[in-house]
Amino acid sequence: MSVSDAQSQARNHDAGETNTTAVAATAEAAEAAGKGPRAVGADRAARELELRRGEFELAAQLGHIRTITTAGATTAGSTAGTTLGRRQVTRHEIDRLRAAEGFPDTLRERVRTVGTAEGAALMPVSPGRFTQLARSGFLVPVRFYLNRYRAVVWLYLADELRSFAAREPALLTGRFPRPLRAGLEAGEDWRPRNWRGRRIGQLLHEIGDPWERAAIAGCVLDPVQLAELVADPYERAYLERLRPDLGHGRPESEAARTAVQRLLVADHPDEIQWHRSSLDTLLTAARHARPAPRPGNSLPHAGGPAPRYDGTGPAPVPTGPAAAPTGPEPGPTAVAHELAREGGHRGLLTRLRVRRERGPRARRQGTVVRR
Repeated sequence: MSVSDAQSQARNHDAGETNTTAVAATAEAAEAAGKGPRAVGADRAARELELRRGEFELAAQLGHIRTITTAGATTAGSTAGTTLGRRQVTRHEIDRLRAAEGFPDTLRERVRTVGTAEGAALMPVSPGRFTQLARSGFLVPVRFYLNRYRAVVWLYLADELRSFAAREPALLTGRFPRPLRAGLEAGEDWRPRNWRGRRIGQLLHEIGDPWERAAIAGCVLDPVQLAELVADPYERAYLERLRPDLGHGRPESEAARTAVQRLLVADHPDEIQWHRSSLDTLLTAARHARPAPRPGNSLPHAGGPAPRYDGTGPAPVPTGPAAAPTGPEPGPTAVAHELAREGGHRGLLTRLRVRRERGPRARRQGTVVRR
């Protein structure tokens, strides 16, 4: 296998692993929708599976624990922050995992994460060689955190590191390939890009709502890129409302938030073009599924493509599910015209009220009004 093939395989390793449970997860959801086994929330499932909450979340993202979406779950808000909260685990799935050989150690080992030093010892290579492999895109991070000095610490799945070492022994020793050395000397670092791609792939695998999927694809584009692709301000507001939080929590300090924000935005031309294409495709599907919410139409429904903002006139600024009226309150003449259009079927009291309102106005204008 060539170096480029190995690099491509390492970058896409998570996609195949996650997709292996797609059919089974769909079956679990269908079973739970009817008279299937009772399901429990994420916190209780983590306790019964003897996992910490972070381990459980990672296991669900990787597809090791099959989850179902609870009925009546809302789709508003942060996708990454709410996906796990509105998913449950069936009793059948918990029993299956607990009955597996080596439980719970086997399950814990599948989601064990390591940093650079521990990962290098696991392969085994020097920490410098490990960093070279990670920056060149062969080792894909699964998580990150900021240490006390606000430096980014990347975490990797121990199971994936062992698999890579067994699959590509030629890259563990000897001189690093010249093309890869040139990229490293130029400052190339694939770790943020690979992590973003992996996290977006996980979210797209979990979410079925077309507008949420579009929001996931567009969340790594900066506002300028997003405005170029989504001209309608109501659609942009809806995507922003559904925007996922790719990171884990919100850092407290401004410096930490700035450091994390740099990791959340696509910064390579190839990566930007990839996510622009994905957003364009998913946005087309979302528009055909239902329109984005607009003033007076806060509950989008299916039934054809969404109306588009044509760019003429002042751009509307959505401030909530329905915008307050901006024009003057309709006067008696407008009410009377509305009655005429409806054939006068408003009732006797309404007609008398309109006549009383018209009377003083007509007298002021010198018109005799019949009673």
